[in-house]
Amino acid sequence: MIENLNLQSLKPLGEKLSRPECVLATAKGNICVSDWRGGVSILSPNGEQQLVIARDIDITIKPNGIALMNDGSFLIAHLGDEDGGLYQLHRNGECKPLLIELDGSPLPPSNYPHIDSLGRIWLTVSTRHQPRADAYRANVSDGFIVLIDQNGARIVADNLGYTNECCVHPDGKYIYVNETFARRLSRFKIGTSGELESKEIVTEFGSGTFPDGLTFDEQGGIWVTSIVSNRVIRVSPAGEQQVLLEDVDQDHLDQVEQAYLSHSMGRPHLDQMVSQRLRNISSLAFGGDDMKTIYLGCLLGEEVMTCRSPIAGWQPAHWFHPL
Repeated sequence: MIENLNLQSLKPLGEKLSRPECVLATAKGNICVSDWRGGVSILSPNGEQQLVIARDIDITIKPNGIALMNDGSFLIAHLGDEDGGLYQLHRNGECKPLLIELDGSPLPPSNYPHIDSLGRIWLTVSTRHQPRADAYRANVSDGFIVLIDQNGARIVADNLGYTNECCVHPDGKYIYVNETFARRLSRFKIGTSGELESKEIVTEFGSGTFPDGLTFDEQGGIWVTSIVSNRVIRVSPAGEQQVLLEDVDQDHLDQVEQAYLSHSMGRPHLDQMVSQRLRNISSLAFGGDDMKTIYLGCLLGEEVMTCRSPIAGWQPAHWFHPL
């Protein structure tokens, strides 16, 4: 057990952000967040804030998850109303599709890209359902993971319960993935050619928890954010859960839980929030000189919320990439 996080100690970072769903931190102190206006907002240590908008492209990019590449450009998972795919956004606004169809079919609205230490790209697609809200059910499992490497792009895991953030473990042997509406954290063993095998359920979550973002700490713990309940949960390597932070009105959470159990959960249950400080947290990044500063991305917020952690986080593969 570690010390819980203090809700009242949370501090805002940035201003007038638009749906900062995904947050990344770098060694130089830059904080990057997805921005619903069509790009990425970069928050510098000196307080400057820059919005990089995709230009010269014939669609309006709707960034959900983002990843930082080793040349300082970004990968963006496009969460369109009907279309998806993976796009590369350069700092000058130049944007081009990297993967918009697979096996001859357009990619559905796409959730999250992850780049591991070997440079492989993992892309999650939550569901094939249209509209996506039809998959806010425990009995729908049509999400998948795409791998892009030197052998091309292919689906390496399928039939997942609303695939959300994924992350390769620091040891490189496993990839962990949140299945939001199946309410579980799963992992796969990564084969020599990148194939995923031997699926294991690391832990299953109970009432009010809908796992979205994830990352690791230096002790091997997995930190999971839950939408709706505004929970930060640390999962030990053995699968034991500890709720470190929560910010939700219990009556509101009970209503959402009832809708989930009755298979009537929809967008309004995600787009409305009754809370004190947090606005539907969806991702978490560790940063700072000691890797003990936590940055929380929020679906309904206009800023990133920060606090201090009792233990340090793991340095992601993009930690030293230039910006």
